[in-house]
Amino acid sequence: MSEAFDLHAYLNGGIARIVKNAQAAALKNPAESLFLARFALACRRAAAKRRAAEETGEHIPPFLIASITSQCNLHCAGCYARANHACSDAAAVRQLSGAQWENIFRQARELGVSFILLAGGEPMLRRDVLEAAGRVPEIVFPVFTNGVLLDGETGELFLQRRNLVPVLSIEGGREATDRRRGAGMYDRLCRVMRQLGEKSVLYGASITVTRENLAEVTGRAFLDTLYDTGCKAVIFVEYVPVSPETAQLAPGEDERAVLRQTVERLRCEREDVVSIAFPGDEKTSGGCLAAGRGFFHINSHGGAEPCPFSPYSDVNVCETSLREALRSRLFTRLQQDDVLSGEHEGGCVLFEKRETVEAILQEA
Repeated sequence: MSEAFDLHAYLNGGIARIVKNAQAAALKNPAESLFLARFALACRRAAAKRRAAEETGEHIPPFLIASITSQCNLHCAGCYARANHACSDAAAVRQLSGAQWENIFRQARELGVSFILLAGGEPMLRRDVLEAAGRVPEIVFPVFTNGVLLDGETGELFLQRRNLVPVLSIEGGREATDRRRGAGMYDRLCRVMRQLGEKSVLYGASITVTRENLAEVTGRAFLDTLYDTGCKAVIFVEYVPVSPETAQLAPGEDERAVLRQTVERLRCEREDVVSIAFPGDEKTSGGCLAAGRGFFHINSHGGAEPCPFSPYSDVNVCETSLREALRSRLFTRLQQDDVLSGEHEGGCVLFEKRETVEAILQEA
């Protein structure tokens, strides 16, 4: 793949390809086709806003990641959020309201942000925030969920608000998924995927890649299972170690090469499916995209952080605008000091350079 690969351009192109394929099924699913066509137009308008900002020396990233709750209903093995104390069984006392999140989403729209990834915790526990996101149709909100709450009234929300796109977390087949997420989770996820497919709801799959499950999750049998149920986005995320004892699970160079080849093959063979890998696609996009270069992270109480795996903040979006948060001293230093570039052993460059990030944060 070319070193000049543009991840955002690929995602926008992926939406265009999905729109093209959706037109053929317009009579069957006109609501989905109409939404995708409108979003393609919104993407072009957002890109124009970002280009205009660049001309005045201001860089606006096309993505945000928003952890809208610290609460989760599962205890997945090796969960980075729990290990980092960013996730728990009970909702934190300090947590942004639905109205505050909606204000953030509307600011993002005005800046030209196209995608806001909703994470947690388990984002399906915050229906108020999901409804707020649904009221900003110019932005697509991939909702990264374990799928447990994707049924009944909550599931119907995705039919009503087409800009909300469920992205189901799955680790491979039954053994691998149940080992990490709990007994019965694989069958539950397969049932949810079938239901989403039957309702023609656009959805994706998020796959945490380790040395242990690499062969399975890059294999045709597993991927065909996803495609056959209607999956339209496959997101591979390299495992980030939560402790020295789990470091051996993180993909090395050989495993990354296999993952890179798989993604390149999928992009050729499955043009109607968006296929991306993190941080692999960041590497071919010129380095880590965090800290506002391509995206940044907002935690459940409003702290603006470089990314979920680098939970450091010197500004809160409740106390300043989104635009000002992008100009934070921490983000500026991480970009100007070239901290975002360089090789890393596994998972995330900022995770490996966390001592450097902490030192910047502690400077007067």
